[in-house]
Order: sequence, then C-alpha cells, then structure tokens
Amino acid sequence: MLINNFDPVAFEIFSLEIRWYSLSYIFGIIFGWIYAKKYLIKDEIIKKSFDDLITYIILGIIIGGRLGYVIFYNPIYYLNNLIEIFMIWKGGMSFHGGLIGILISTYIFAKKNNTDSFIYLDIISMCAPIGIFLGRVSNFINSELYGKETSWTWSVKFIKIDNLTRHPSQIYEAFFEGIILFILLNFFFKKLLFKSGVISSFFLIYYSIFRFFIEFTREPDQHLGYLVLNLTMGQIISIVFFIAGLFLFYLKNESKN
Repeated sequence: MLINNFDPVAFEIFSLEIRWYSLSYIFGIIFGWIYAKKYLIKDEIIKKSFDDLITYIILGIIIGGRLGYVIFYNPIYYLNNLIEIFMIWKGGMSFHGGLIGILISTYIFAKKNNTDSFIYLDIISMCAPIGIFLGRVSNFINSELYGKETSWTWSVKFIKIDNLTRHPSQIYEAFFEGIILFILLNFFFKKLLFKSGVISSFFLIYYSIFRFFIEFTREPDQHLGYLVLNLTMGQIISIVFFIAGLFLFYLKNESKN
C-alpha cells in the first residue's frame, strides 16, 4: 500500500503557485510538438504549418476542455453561476471536451490553409498519449479522480480524501491511455500504410475502450453518481466516441474501394 500525500504545488515563484496539473499541460504540448516535428512529420510544408497549428490546439484544449466539463458534468450549477465558467482554476476540465475542441480548431485551421484536416489530426493523435500520461500522473498527485476502495497489494491511501485504501485509477489510465496507446498508435503508424484519418479512428477506438473499462475501478463524480445502465458519465461519453471511431474507420476504408 502506498500513502499519497503529495503536494499539488510543484513550486512557487514570488508567491505564485505553479501546480503539477498546469505543468502537465505545458510539457504535454511541448513534448508532443517536439515529437511530431522530429519523428512524425516528413513533409516540410506540413512541418512548417504545424507550428502555427499549436496555437489553435492550445485554444481548443482550454476552451473545449472547460466547456466540456460545464456541459457534460455540471450544467445546472454553471447555468446558475455563469461567471465561474471562466474560472478554469475552479472546477474541472473534460478530456472529451478538449478532444472536441481540438477537432473543431484543427478543422478551422486546415480549412483556412486548404489542407486535409485528418493529416493534422493523425499527427495529434500520435502525440496525445504523451499529454494524457502526464495529465493522469498529475491527477494522481492531486488526489483527484481516485479509484474505488480495494484491498489489492498496490492500493493507495489518499490522505487528503479519507483513510480508505483505493485503486490508483489515475495510474491505470496513465499506463493504458498513455503508454500502451502510444505504443499501439506508433506501431500502426510505422508498420502499416493507411489513408489519412485511420490513425485518428484508432485513437478514438482504443482510448474509448481503455477509458470505459478503467472507469469500473474509479469513483464516479459525486454530484452525478451512476447514470444509465449503472454507467458513469465518462463511460457513456466513451461509448459515443467509440462509435464515432468505428464510423470514421469504416468511412476511411470504404473510400479506398
């Protein structure tokens, strides 16, 4: 059993708190950017335009992630507290909302540059597990999105929450949605020749599968609990994205024939 009593603040600069969660966003984008430019993108035109896309991606993550949390997880509260929608440091961010934000911002950028948006989305899909890994580790450090009670050997006691021993569901997600997903997508990208969009479909499919099953070890959001068929909101949204991934895969393979 591990005792989790980590400080969510990484360090302070003149009384300004720099948190691990903020650093996970920053370094996730930086590492993904470097990886894409150095190892994934071969076309010089795409490589150059990718620098300009980063700004769109950042805006998509922040705006989409925040609005996703507001709409998916706590709409009634924010309807009565509209000003708090802009307080991204208070409340939460939704991964699926951030994903939608990236889809929209990338589409706008690609259309503006008269380029196939899936060329960029495939690259982003390859890099996304890096940010997911760092984000889930920071969730663990923050003692948030913690797991259900368990007596398993690797259980964790989150001191800031209670005295129960729980699943480290954040670490499960970091491993499967980060490391394993990264390996899978890189294998498909390097070993198999697909048309644009197929890597994106694989990202949606595999991420949704991992997220759906890991959610069984995770405590549901307290203000939502379990919903349809005793599933969490995260699982329901994952089903939607899984279907979207299958549909995209079908479309891209049909277009070959």
